[in-house]
Amino acid sequence: MKVKFRIVGAVLATALVAAAVYYARSGQSTADNTPIFEANKTTIRLWYTDEVLTDYLTGKAVEFNNMNNNARVELECVSGLEYLENIGKASVENENFPDVFITTHDCLEKAYLAGLACEVSDMEGLSYSDSALNAVSYKGKYIAYPYYFETSSLLYNKTYLADEAKAELQAEIDAAEGEAAQAEIDAGNTPEEDKTTEESSENSENVEAAGSEKDEGMDDIQPEASEDEYSDISQEQIDEKVASMLPSTIEDVLLFADNYNAPEAVESVFEWDVTDIFYNYFFVGNYINLGGAAGDDISQIDVYNENAINCMSFYQQLNQFFAIDEEVVTYDHVMQDFIDGKTVFTVATTDAVAKIEEAKANGECNFEYGVTTMPALNSNYGTRTMSVTNCLVVNGFSDHIEKAKEFAKFLAGEKTDDMYKSSGKLLASQSLTYENDSLNSFVSVYANSVPMPKLMATSNFWVQLEIAFANIWDGAGVNDTLKTLSENVKLQINGEVVEEERLPDPTVIITDAE
Repeated sequence: MKVKFRIVGAVLATALVAAAVYYARSGQSTADNTPIFEANKTTIRLWYTDEVLTDYLTGKAVEFNNMNNNARVELECVSGLEYLENIGKASVENENFPDVFITTHDCLEKAYLAGLACEVSDMEGLSYSDSALNAVSYKGKYIAYPYYFETSSLLYNKTYLADEAKAELQAEIDAAEGEAAQAEIDAGNTPEEDKTTEESSENSENVEAAGSEKDEGMDDIQPEASEDEYSDISQEQIDEKVASMLPSTIEDVLLFADNYNAPEAVESVFEWDVTDIFYNYFFVGNYINLGGAAGDDISQIDVYNENAINCMSFYQQLNQFFAIDEEVVTYDHVMQDFIDGKTVFTVATTDAVAKIEEAKANGECNFEYGVTTMPALNSNYGTRTMSVTNCLVVNGFSDHIEKAKEFAKFLAGEKTDDMYKSSGKLLASQSLTYENDSLNSFVSVYANSVPMPKLMATSNFWVQLEIAFANIWDGAGVNDTLKTLSENVKLQINGEVVEEERLPDPTVIITDAE
């Protein structure tokens, strides 16, 4: 069922609100039967599918209406099923179709070829990364405004790393003191601590004698709390150590797991949803090419190459280090394990921040956390995550294209974090800094991400790639799996059978760190 939200261009008195809703459809006022909206008011309709945006968009529409004496905005939250088809049908039949609509960037080719997206050239005053601009580019043109995004990166338990950092720093201090004491002994000197021990021994005898004379009732008195064993370690030292412990490669995660003195609650050092391509794609994101930088060039298809084969072999070998059961694992399960302190590292999307903050507010999470750049696989193979950008598209069928562009750019130009606070969405714009550093980390990761291609001819590639990941995780031959995947994609695009020349088998080998 569609939910409509009408935003009028003037602030009505509270007593007239109910009546205004009734009369708005007929364009009559409640006072004297004269039009509420002047004849020259231009109506701009915005369609969207995510209800969590409603409050934020309502406020922005009111703001835009108040800034424009000759325009008003109407919002409509509609079903996401057959979204573009319904927009196209309404546009052709001229039935209250949207002048602007929000959709994911991978739908842009389809929208543009159907006449539902027009070129937008005015990006002045907007700050975007190359990934955001590539997402809305098609054949050398910008055909939408980047609005908000989704991507994934490495989430880590900061409390666990801080505890490990303190233990390692203390071990370093103890080792240094031990070496100094041994040097004193080798030099023929009695270390000061030995002298202190002798004096303490004499004092302890006196204390024991005195203690034997006390009342038995004094047994209930508790001893004073011992001084924090890490009191000589500064917070700055801990922070620096934690920063140095953040993995730059997945092999670093394996090394950490081998040497980590894990708390009892920890069940796995690294866990992620191996069934979802969005959390797996980083393994091959640096080496698979589907449509070029903008994802719109059908001549650039390369999913079967030696780098991709070796990266997928690396992925397959991780199964022996992190026994993740694909039959039961889900993203929600992974996130709950992280919140419960059962894992140290995971791959998460931007929604993780709100989930953890909510759990902390409810007393269900006692850990600090952080987000960092997705590590490389090893010293030879890098990674890149996938991203999806939701865009503001100006409908080519609109009778008010310039005013529609003005409104779309107004929304895209948001310079506050109000949208995140209201809806949990992170703006594609680079013009603001969030209070939570983890959100800023996601923005940085997004800037280096690979936008999902917008080629209609390869629309089911992601399903095929997800199946390939699942088969490889279960032990299928990496070379044959990727070769078949490439041949299927090229058959789908060209309509002809393609026989790929077989490449060498993978050579990358992960060895368990000692």
